Amino acid sequence: MINYIYQLVAPGAFAIKYEEMDFGKDVVIKPRYMAICHADQRYYLGLRDQQVLNKKLPMALIHECCGEIVYDPSGTYGVGEKVALIPNVKGCEDPVIFENYASDARFLSSGSDGFLREYINLPVDRVVPCGKLSPKLAAVTEFVSVAAHSVRRFSVVSHERRDTIAVWGDGSLAFVMANILRLEFPESKIVVIGKNSRKLSYFSFIDETILADFIPDTFSCDHAFECCGGEGSYYAIEDIIRYIRPQGSVMLMGVSENRVAINTRDILEKGLTFVGSSRSGREDFEKAVACMQDRKFQKRLELIVYEDEKVNSVGDLHRVFQTDAQTPFKTVFEWGL
Repeated sequence: MINYIYQLVAPGAFAIKYEEMDFGKDVVIKPRYMAICHADQRYYLGLRDQQVLNKKLPMALIHECCGEIVYDPSGTYGVGEKVALIPNVKGCEDPVIFENYASDARFLSSGSDGFLREYINLPVDRVVPCGKLSPKLAAVTEFVSVAAHSVRRFSVVSHERRDTIAVWGDGSLAFVMANILRLEFPESKIVVIGKNSRKLSYFSFIDETILADFIPDTFSCDHAFECCGGEGSYYAIEDIIRYIRPQGSVMLMGVSENRVAINTRDILEKGLTFVGSSRSGREDFEKAVACMQDRKFQKRLELIVYEDEKVNSVGDLHRVFQTDAQTPFKTVFEWGL
């Protein structure tokens, strides 16, 4: 079968690649809804280093997607069943290393074609059933799974004193992170620290929000999650080191293109643990779907997910990327190609 793949060939330019797709051992999925990530925007706008763009492109974007089963030779899923797609393609099994950090793993939409395709074929363990989730929310399962993975690692490395957990950032990642922390640690005080008072107003479900420029000298936390990325990472990490209590754990989640200076003297004096957390695996997807079954979680998530009009042409693809650049949080769209 000839499959259509919509590749970004240069910043702001898409082209269609035609590829033969065999019906072998893989599951075949028709993509239905997709979400745009900051990484997709950086490629689309050409905000990556030119050497990176030369190496990665041409490439189909998008790694947040849900779809319907078209064909499953294993019999695990029925035709038409709604599933979320896992973009991390596993390498060799390793009993120690998480699948998303394996050196021989591949991540779709980062060096390999993502989900902007007419049909998608994946190993059966790379899809997860979405249950009764709406397609709009199912499309962001991968995004939620990244936060679920960070909490899983945090639960292992952090000490048991979790009276106050702080999240630095006021964007989509910080919002989802705060939601999962609220769900997983109901006895902890959850504090969000951000730059934008309008965005912080969305965090009404947590205990306290603080503007980053006005953090009280008396403030302190046991552990922290850095969800800023970009140029904001430096300031967030600097603040975290200042306000975190001794032997706290710091989960680094924000992606920065440039190197970030870190105050190692105070890290050593406080005995802090810094953990890099990125992407996710199947277990995290299953956790994300479980979290999103919670009605309160669903309603909060709907506040930050904007659904654009259906994509029926390459011109519509440009439109949704332009729309996403103007929306404060997440943009999803129905895929009609």
